[in-house]
Amino acid sequence: MDYAKKIVYQSNYWYNDGLRKAQIRDMSGAAKSLRISLQFNRENIAARNLLGLVYYGTGEVAEALVEWIISKNLRPRDNIANYFIKEVQASANELETINQAVKKYNQCIGYCRQNGEDLAIIQLKQVITSHPSFLKAHQLLALLYLRTEQYSRARQVLRAARRIDTANETTLRYMHEMTARRGRGRRIEKKKKDDAVEYSLGNETIIQPKHSTVKSMASHLAVANIFIGAAIGAAIIWFLVAPAVNQSRSERLNNQIREYSQQIDSLEAQISAQTRTLDNYRAESESAEADAQKAANTIDSYENLMAVMEEYRSGAYESNTLADSLLSISRDNLGDNGKAQYDDLTDTIYPRACENRMSEGRNALDAENYEDAITAFSKVVRMDAGYNNGEALFRLGEAYMGSGDNENAATYFQRVVDEYGNSQYADEASDNLQTIKGSSDSGDTGDGSSGQ
Repeated sequence: MDYAKKIVYQSNYWYNDGLRKAQIRDMSGAAKSLRISLQFNRENIAARNLLGLVYYGTGEVAEALVEWIISKNLRPRDNIANYFIKEVQASANELETINQAVKKYNQCIGYCRQNGEDLAIIQLKQVITSHPSFLKAHQLLALLYLRTEQYSRARQVLRAARRIDTANETTLRYMHEMTARRGRGRRIEKKKKDDAVEYSLGNETIIQPKHSTVKSMASHLAVANIFIGAAIGAAIIWFLVAPAVNQSRSERLNNQIREYSQQIDSLEAQISAQTRTLDNYRAESESAEADAQKAANTIDSYENLMAVMEEYRSGAYESNTLADSLLSISRDNLGDNGKAQYDDLTDTIYPRACENRMSEGRNALDAENYEDAITAFSKVVRMDAGYNNGEALFRLGEAYMGSGDNENAATYFQRVVDEYGNSQYADEASDNLQTIKGSSDSGDTGDGSSGQ
């Protein structure tokens, strides 16, 4: 028991640590602490729901749904995960937008592997616009800006990424790298200034390179002249072989396009698999809701059964009232003990109630009050379909026939013929079926023979 308490304590400790970090938007730290909490106690519903919120806050919607669905399966009722799942499912357009953003992000990874940084930058801007909380997209865009030495834009994107997750290691590493690169750029500029000499001439300040620098520049100019000559020769050769070069470049471009198309197909297949996974999560969610509904129906059936038992024991209720209450209970939702109690009550109450309802039905049928007759006989059939060797079925068929509902009347007359063929009602039920069939046939032929 002491070990169980320690495990629960550790799980709650790491949950509280994750909650503190999430409150200051340290999402990566919060996720780490919450995963540790779930390692100690996988049924810590609060930790699992909060982990889903952390994932959702960094743009990882699929991971968030996984945690919430697991939480819902662990505790189907009184669980805020139900609200989170319904909110995500209700936003079909938002889910589609996120799905497209993930597709484009995966395409950008393919572009980067093929040295297509420009295409990746353009597409990542669209991803961030449509899915602003997608942390990985911010980080990849910042990395591309660093690679192309666009430091001011990289700084803006990293600031946005840090607002999403204040202590993410990847974001902090990129910021450190950007600071280091800008520092090296400033040192190079300062060195160039140190290599010059300033002096005043009247009201003007003249900057003159140092002698060593001048000598270095002279040697550099000599080397530059050599390279210029070589460049002119290379230009002449270029113009001579330009057609072949252009053709070769075109072929390489076509090959790259084919490779990009293959990668896009592969990524679309991956997204399709992720979509199927999400559909499975939704199916599991619907199954869990069905189970919860079944459990609720079972509870209602037991509560109604207990109420009927109390009413029966009190002796203050008639058989008809008790029978109507029993008819509202689904026997299939009860367990073995519940079914046994239900059967005991029906064996005691239904016979008397059937007699009362049959009497009511006969009186209503004689008075041509077919609606009340149908109600009374229907209850008898539900309580005891074979009452008095098929009489209840036969009388119900007569009530439907009298009301003009020949379709239902034929159904019950046919049951009398099929199930109680040796009873005194079978022959009359068969005659009624022939009458109904004849009236149906005459209705189909119309008035074509009425003139004879």
